[in-house]
Amino acid sequence: MAALHPKLKAAYDGKTVLVTGHTGFKGSWLSEWLLMLGARVIGIALPPGTEPALFEQLGLAARLEHNILDIRDAQAVQSRVLGSEPDYVFHLAAQPLVRRSYVDPVETWDTNVMGTVNVLEALRELDQHYAGSDKACACVCITTDKCYENREWLSAYREDDALGGYDPYSSSKAAAELAIAAYRRSYFNPTHAAGEPLRIGIASARAGNVIGGGDWSQDRIVPDCIRHLHRGEPIPVRIASATRPWQHVLEPLSGYLHLAARQHQALRARDRTSLEQICSAYNFGPALTANQPVGVLVEQILTHWPGSWIDQSDATAPHEAGRLNLAWDKAFHQLGWQPRWDFSETIARTLAWYQGAAQANTDCLGLTQSDIRAYEA
Repeated sequence: MAALHPKLKAAYDGKTVLVTGHTGFKGSWLSEWLLMLGARVIGIALPPGTEPALFEQLGLAARLEHNILDIRDAQAVQSRVLGSEPDYVFHLAAQPLVRRSYVDPVETWDTNVMGTVNVLEALRELDQHYAGSDKACACVCITTDKCYENREWLSAYREDDALGGYDPYSSSKAAAELAIAAYRRSYFNPTHAAGEPLRIGIASARAGNVIGGGDWSQDRIVPDCIRHLHRGEPIPVRIASATRPWQHVLEPLSGYLHLAARQHQALRARDRTSLEQICSAYNFGPALTANQPVGVLVEQILTHWPGSWIDQSDATAPHEAGRLNLAWDKAFHQLGWQPRWDFSETIARTLAWYQGAAQANTDCLGLTQSDIRAYEA
């Protein structure tokens, strides 16, 4: 099978890749793609948090090295990272829901900030562990488009715009970005120790509102739509006018894979100039036309799965951003990355997956691999 880019297969085939949060929606898609690329995948995460769960639908526990581990446990994280001796780390484990963060802000901050710090601390130890060898590790820490101080403006946010966050989730991800930047400058800085070999690269990635088959989370618009359509009920919509940068899950995942591959290549070549550029923050957003209101998204879904929706806006509900938009020209110019599926195809692919999964005896693994192959094509 041809890879999305010829160098992707070469970058990951036979390599050891540690994925935190591999039992989640994005982590399951990423793990499957890595397996298809020939990687040895080691996952650390809590058990799947939904029923059903894409992780279980894909049968991933039997096809990768599956470890139940809380990233808030610093000693356990360090032990697993050192024991794995990874070539790549993708850090996705998080408390990912805005509305849940209002209910449990301490868990959100502890998981999203200190969990990230624990991964970074483990990489400090890995750096020493790799001393005297030819090993290197590229790490991509995934945060969110909501890490920016949202001014509700029309223009798109760029990587050097101010970080912030109104709610506990968004602000915890902004804090995680600050921690990532501090560790990169303090411990993994290509401009320091010019005579020392470079062993660890750290970058962060901020994606848009990711959708796709197999997301069963609560309080997310697409799985909420699917649940109500299954039951033949109208879809309740909280903020129909809120605009989001909708993108298929494979779009940012392709960005993460390209970013990590470029990092690893530069580490092995000891190319400090490239590492100074690549070890930084990146936005991976959709095309401008995919920035659409929630109401438009729901109407597009209903063209594939007939039903209806009702306005359930509530002036007393917790705050949610009304407008959000990402600029991704840095990824285009530095990595050659750009989105491949437009808004219509993203919705069509997503609904086809759910409709296929609703059929008796459906092979969800086949649906998922088919989407990956179609994206790579």
